[in-house]
Amino acid sequence: MGLLFPLVLVFGIFYLLVFRPQQQKLKEHQAMLNAVKRGDTVVTAGGLIGRVLRVSDAELRLEIADNVQVRVVKGTITSVRAKGEPIKDKQKAEPLPSEDGDGTQPNA
Repeated sequence: MGLLFPLVLVFGIFYLLVFRPQQQKLKEHQAMLNAVKRGDTVVTAGGLIGRVLRVSDAELRLEIADNVQVRVVKGTITSVRAKGEPIKDKQKAEPLPSEDGDGTQPNA
């Protein structure tokens, strides 16, 4: 009986810290997928960014460039952006450091 209480306590802590947040995140992702509509800009798990042309139960048709359309499984969508929302650059492109370390470019 003395070992049962700590075991139940550890399981309760795991449930609150691991399992419950994971279930909530899964529900939010499913709600996001169900709310995808024509005209939305989406990002896939493979890194494709495209505009939704057609939505079905299991697939989307995306336009990733002018006159370039692809079919994508709905489950691979990682994020949905609003119409016309710009891509947020987190980091600006910075020049690569030179090999000799003095700030000058090496000779080719």
